[in-house]
Amino acid sequence: MESAQRGFLAGYPVVDFRVILQDGKYHDVDSSELAFKIAGSLAFKNGMREAKPILLEPVMNVEVYAPEQYSGDLMGDLNARRGRIQGMDNRGGATVIKAQVPMAEMLTYATDLTSMTQGRASYSMEFSHYDTVPQQIAEKVIAAAKAERGEAVEEAET
Repeated sequence: MESAQRGFLAGYPVVDFRVILQDGKYHDVDSSELAFKIAGSLAFKNGMREAKPILLEPVMNVEVYAPEQYSGDLMGDLNARRGRIQGMDNRGGATVIKAQVPMAEMLTYATDLTSMTQGRASYSMEFSHYDTVPQQIAEKVIAAAKAERGEAVEEAET
């Protein structure tokens, strides 16, 4: 469990996995808590290499409220942020764009939205689900985490 909390790919906790212990022995002289922790850690790392884990990222439900003349630019911007447009409505002369966008892409959205619409738009967002991080982005995150820990960066397997 300690190894799972430290993570495997980029130092993030590992979730949604199951371990089945098939065999084990205890010896009065050689067995200790530390020995079992080391064995568990090594088994976890070997299992993770074989399991091919993936990184997950939070995805947000986003609603953008803006005058109709900005709808094209706003939809293009959400697409550029890896967003998936879910639909568009008209409410009281304003356009409401609904999309699902990764949280990492929404960190600067408030200031960017103000710039694009001269302060005439607003948005709301709430957590939707976790989704797989695209491979090219995952590779960058993993490489940055390894560099931070001072580990050698290995070539990604294809």
